[in-house]
Formats: sequence, structure tokens, C-alpha cells
Amino acid sequence: MNTLVVGFNEGSKSILAEALRKRNHYLVVSEPDSEEALKVLDEKNISLIMLSDFSEEVVKFCRKVRAREDGRRFTIYSVVQQNEIDELFRLLDADIDQYMIESLYHEQRLDLRMSFAEKLARNKQGQYLIEQKLRESEARARSILRTTVDAIITIDDHGHIRTFNRAAEKLFQYETSEVIGKNVKVLMPQPYRSEHDDYIENYHQTGRRKIIGIGREVTGKRKDGSIFPMYLAVSEVNVNGQRLYTGIIRDITEHRRLEQEVLRISEHERHRIGQDLHDGLGQMLTGITLINQNIASSLEDEEHPIAKDVNEITSLLKEADEYARGLSRNLIPVELDSSGLTAALRRLTENVEKLFNITCTLKNMVNIHFEDPTSLTHLYRIVQEATSNAVKHGSATNVVISMHDEGSKLIIKIEDNGTGFAPDWDQQKGLGVRIMQFRARLIGANLEISKSNMNGAAIIVTLLPVGASYKIVD
Repeated sequence: MNTLVVGFNEGSKSILAEALRKRNHYLVVSEPDSEEALKVLDEKNISLIMLSDFSEEVVKFCRKVRAREDGRRFTIYSVVQQNEIDELFRLLDADIDQYMIESLYHEQRLDLRMSFAEKLARNKQGQYLIEQKLRESEARARSILRTTVDAIITIDDHGHIRTFNRAAEKLFQYETSEVIGKNVKVLMPQPYRSEHDDYIENYHQTGRRKIIGIGREVTGKRKDGSIFPMYLAVSEVNVNGQRLYTGIIRDITEHRRLEQEVLRISEHERHRIGQDLHDGLGQMLTGITLINQNIASSLEDEEHPIAKDVNEITSLLKEADEYARGLSRNLIPVELDSSGLTAALRRLTENVEKLFNITCTLKNMVNIHFEDPTSLTHLYRIVQEATSNAVKHGSATNVVISMHDEGSKLIIKIEDNGTGFAPDWDQQKGLGVRIMQFRARLIGANLEISKSNMNGAAIIVTLLPVGASYKIVD
């Protein structure tokens, strides 16, 4: 062990030096008012400092050592003479670790004291290295948190915010000091804000996860009240028996805008094809049918033998015309007026009942106006897909489509009496479910799947007035 012996009393220094040499210490002996005494701490990698006597210079030296950035790693052991006991508080105030009184002249007792000093120095050196590594680790973690492009927020098991990095400040427009200690629901719009505490409590009691360890797209709220879509991945850690949750958040506003633009173009193309079927092919088939009817009528007047075949062709043309118009209506399901969605859903239920021979009912229908007209089509497609799944995969014989206006949100439910979804549906969800969830995200809605009151499946679409940019019209 490398040890520095400091003091003015040559006799005491000599006794300490001899005792330390016997214990194989590398020794440096110096006076406390010498600048060399401080320099040698780093040059010789000193871990133990022995003070041979008391003086004002010794006290000042101790304070200088402790004032260093790494001053806590040194063990300072002081020799105190019987006539210096009244000055002991001065040394303690200078932050020495331990002292001994009149042990210099008792070889066995001095050796025991040296052994204790070595153990104390080793423990302190090890503790300092551990603390230094922890500080470096914390500094790296803080640096990562400060510089990462994703917002990172840590909350405790009561939902109170513990950490809030710079990216989170930029994303939510809050300063860290404004949110630390507050419930994380301050960053959420209604109705999720009022439901958040119940979700945490439910997870603590049941262990059922909706976001933790999974990740999903949710809605955030900035300080100025604006709503935006974001992807949230939450992980759970246990630190000293305390449960903490870390959320990594990414703003997906631009991603959503691009998706909406792609789908808008797709819907526009679908609309164009539907219009061409109706105005082009449909009218051509109608014209051919009329011409064929005239030919058939002339042939019948002449009692021509092929008159029957021409009439059959006329019937086939009428069927083809009706089929083309049906395709056109499916491609353009929602008229862009105040009653568009309601009218389209009525036609949907009529077609479902006719094609599948089941009962399909509408309840509490309200008319919705979206700022983006294609959003109405997305909502219709969700209902259409959910109804189709109920019949094709759930073997349902009764489907109910309903709406509930709760002021802060509009809920659209598609419920059936079929077999429902398997317990592990979220691990094995098919293309239909993924497309419904994709369409829901594009219109700022939340889509959930649960068991219906009819013992089948329930598809629940929740629209927020601000997030979905819609309003209910008379």
C-alpha cells in the first residue's frame, strides 16, 4: 500500500515510518506546508495518509486534500498526543477518518492500529472506485438521455414523472421543472387522461398488459393543448424494490400525414375506377341492353327462332349492368354529404342481410362530418370489414352496428353473436384486423377488440373530436 506520512514531529514520523515499512508500505514522508505533499498524492497513487502530529498546517493540509475532486478516496489517520486531545475536534472538523492516542510507543498496539488503517483504506478505495464507476455510468446515462432524438420519460408506479429528457421537453413543450413529480396523464388528452390511473391500478392487480412491454400508437397532448399521434414503447424495471416504467416516445405526425396522403391517393383512384364503372361501363351496358331489347322485340314480331336467345342475352346484359353498378357502389360507398355515412351503412346492412341471410341492425346512428372527406371512407371500411369478419370467421347470425355520443368522444361498436376472437388473437391477428387498426390510426381513432354483450366479438372504435378532426352534424 502506498502511504504518505505528514507532520513536523520528526520522532513521530520516524516511528510511523518504521511501523509501516514492516508492513511493506511504500512510504513518502513530507511536511504539511509543502506543495510536494499534495503533488505526491497522484504521482505515487497514495491511498493512506498518516498525520504524525497536530498543527494548524496539518489541519489546512487535511482541508486541501478533502477539497480535491477525488478527496473522498483518501483515508486520513491522525496521531493525537494526550496534551492535544482538546484540539481533536479541529481534526474531526477537517474530516479525518480515524485517530489514535498514545499508541506510537506500544509496538503491538501500533501494529494493530496500522492493520485497522490498512483495512479502512482498502475499503474506502474500493468504495470510491465503485462510486466513481456509478457516477460515470450515471453521466453516460444522462448524456444519452439528453442527446437522444426520442423523448424518454420515466414514471413511478403511481404515474408520477421522475425523469423528462430534452427531446421530451421539445415534443411536449414543457420544461422539466414543470412536470417532475406530476402525474404523466398531464401529457394525455381526454378520455385517456381520466382512464390512465385506472389502467395502472388494473395492471398492478391483474398483471394484464396493454402497452407495457408491447408498445402501441397512442395520442399525446402538448402544453398548448394540441393533440398529436405518437408511438409509445414502455418497459418496466424494478429498482431497489420500487417499480419504475420507462416510456420511449416518437412523434409520428409526419408518418401519419404521409400514410394519409398515400391512402388518399388510393381512395381517389378507387373513386375514379368506381366512377368509370358507373358512368362508362354501366352506361355502355345499359345502351347495349336497350339495343338488344329492340332487336329481340323485332325478332319476336317476325317469330324468328333466335328471338328467345336474344332475350336471354338481354337478361344477361341486365345482370352484368347491375353487377357493374354494384361494384361501383362498393368502390364509392360514402356520398360526401351530411347523410353519407348513415346512407352507406344502411346499404351495407341491406346487402349483408341479402347476401348472408343474417340479421344486421343499425342503432343510434349519427351523421359525421370530417375535415378530410377520405376519413369517412376509412370509417365505413372499418365497419364493413368488422361485419364481414363476424360472418365469415365468427359464423355470426346477428350483427349490431351502434353509435354512442359521449360528448368527449364518439364510440362506434360492431357487435355480433358469433364465436368471437381467440384468447391469443393479439399475437395472431390477421390482415383484416391490421387493416382496421391502420385505418383507425389514420383518422385519429382508437380501435379495441373485446367480447360483446351478445357473447361474440365487439369491435370498438373511439373517436376524439380534436384528434379525429370531425364533428357531428344534424
